[in-house]
Order: sequence, then C-alpha cells, then structure tokens
Amino acid sequence: MDYVSALVPPVVMAVFFIGVIRVIVKTQGGANKAKEDAAVDAAIAHAEGARQGPARTDG
Repeated sequence: MDYVSALVPPVVMAVFFIGVIRVIVKTQGGANKAKEDAAVDAAIAHAEGARQGPARTDG
C-alpha cells in the first residue's frame, strides 16, 4: 500500500492543475473581453504615465 500513498499527492495535484487550466481557458474571451482589454490598457497607460513623471517646462 506504500505505492498508493506515494501516488496520491501527484494525482491530486494534477487534478487541481487541470482544473485551474480549464478555468483559465474558459474565462478567456467572451462578452467581457473588450471591457477587460480596455481596463488593462488603461492601467498600463496610467503606470507608464506615472513612471515618466510630470512634464518639465523650463521657461
């Protein structure tokens, strides 16, 4: 019975991993894809703007 106890953890982890992958694949695209893409683009633009800092005006 040692082989059963040795195989249970990898099998359980494989089942959970497959479940996570299925959830990720199912949630890609769909009706909210454009809204999610717009939110990500806005967040990236905000982060890039914050990284560049305020514009300097020497005058």
